[in-house]
Amino acid sequence: MLAALFTTAWDLTGRQRFLLMLPLCLSIAIVYKTLRTSDLNRVPLGVLRLWGTILGGMWLVGFGAWFLFQVMM
Repeated sequence: MLAALFTTAWDLTGRQRFLLMLPLCLSIAIVYKTLRTSDLNRVPLGVLRLWGTILGGMWLVGFGAWFLFQVMM
């Protein structure tokens, strides 16, 4: 039963894929800021700012790719 999670693909919609991106980007921001910051009191605010930057950058790249696709077609 547990092996089926790794061998059977799930059908995900675009919205579900976006929601899976949120914790992935958050975990990347947490690890990066924890390793790069010498003062741990500044980590939570830095993580939130970096998380927003990552999500905003990925959104802009996705929108740019979508726009370029629309122009080319």
